[in-house]
Amino acid sequence: MTAISIHLLGKLCVRRNEQVIGCLDGCKMQELFGYLLLYRDRPHPRETLAGLLWGDTSVAQSKKYLRQSLWQLQTALGTQSQTTNAPLLLVAPDWIQVNQQGEFWLDLEIFEQIYAQVSGMPGRQLNAQRAQALHGAVRLYKGDLLEGCYQDWCLYERERLQGMYLAMLDKLVGYSEAHGDYEAGLEYGMRILRQDRARERTHRQMMRLHYLAGDRTGALHQYERCVAALHEELQVKPAQGTVALYEQIRADQLISPAPKANELDREPLGAGRTLEQTTVRLPEVLDRLTRLQGILADAQSQVREDIQAIKLLLNHRC
Repeated sequence: MTAISIHLLGKLCVRRNEQVIGCLDGCKMQELFGYLLLYRDRPHPRETLAGLLWGDTSVAQSKKYLRQSLWQLQTALGTQSQTTNAPLLLVAPDWIQVNQQGEFWLDLEIFEQIYAQVSGMPGRQLNAQRAQALHGAVRLYKGDLLEGCYQDWCLYERERLQGMYLAMLDKLVGYSEAHGDYEAGLEYGMRILRQDRARERTHRQMMRLHYLAGDRTGALHQYERCVAALHEELQVKPAQGTVALYEQIRADQLISPAPKANELDREPLGAGRTLEQTTVRLPEVLDRLTRLQGILADAQSQVREDIQAIKLLLNHRC
């Protein structure tokens, strides 16, 4: 078992052999440690770190503060692992880096690894093993990255990781619906809305889940909450897909969960059928089209979120 465990999601917490290290309370020391861990794949020039964390002071003062914080950090962590003798930090006269060979457990590393494994995979297509891994990943999210830090680099990374957290919860909502675990899906949905109360896609998912769980009143109340959140946060009305789903639930005509992607591959409405046969199928067709309208609205929401994430990434690189 690794001697040191580090939690960056939420309030910074470092433990050695399950005992909390209590000497990491300094704001700048936490920012220094957090930055080194976030970008642990590279060495960082001391001058860059000093300017990044103490940019409002002179060059000489910023370097002095860096030396002090680094000494305090090394003292708190100890100079080396108790089992491998590998130092956690590699410190040179001109640069500092987290030792990739050091023996430590990092919540952020596990969180990002699991996200990468399911990225691009719809929640409805997850198997039980991947869903369990996702559940473990979202449990690691104790709060926003390095709570209390408001440096620009931290705010960017915080938003990126929050997006990953919401995406994983969204997949778990889809998985729960596909497997009939509606209560779990609603709980995941509530966690999403605590972060983004105007996330219309999630409101739609929760409307379906309430209804499928036998709670039509809850589904209608969920729509009301959606309308209020969209108005208060964005001053907009619900999308057509959301309204269509509401009307279907109000009429007590939601027959089944949202269709899977392969339901889009169907033959034309009147193919090989007489007019009478086609007319008989119209209620079924209307139901499917209404549900497909909701799917398309969900897809549009996801595309908008992906575009925003890519823009943020490009701006950060520039």
